[in-house]
Amino acid sequence: MTKKKAHKPGSATIAQNKRARFEYAIEEEFEAGLSLQGWEVKSLRAGKANISDSYVTFRDGEAYLFGATVSPLNVASSHVVCDPTRTRKLLLKKRELDSLLGRVNRDGYTVVALSMYWKNAWAKIKIGVAKGKKEHDKRDDIKDREWQTAKSRIMKHANR
Repeated sequence: MTKKKAHKPGSATIAQNKRARFEYAIEEEFEAGLSLQGWEVKSLRAGKANISDSYVTFRDGEAYLFGATVSPLNVASSHVVCDPTRTRKLLLKKRELDSLLGRVNRDGYTVVALSMYWKNAWAKIKIGVAKGKKEHDKRDDIKDREWQTAKSRIMKHANR
């Protein structure tokens, strides 16, 4: 008989980039691992991460997360130099990396961070291949969202 794992209370999501879905049209999503230092893992467990202005850059055939901020804890070790905005390496499969690199170089896409979360004991980040939206596309999204809320309000009152 196997033992069931107890579900931890709270959400597995560490940080989300809600602005990315508004600013960009997301074409495809990938899950990548993060290469982290010890103090960063402790800070992520405490939920001290911000990925709102982060994006992915490519150097020497590898992907790096740029612009993500992981604030150090006050109780972090004094002998470790903590750089909150350091560039972190993304762990992707070769095929995924080639696909991302090709789309960015050839088609003019950009790769943005969408959310950071825990998967089992590993910190993962969801990245998206995106193309920037024009101003009228953003207005259309706002109009559609407002219509959906108005429609649900009408249906709620119609059923009474």
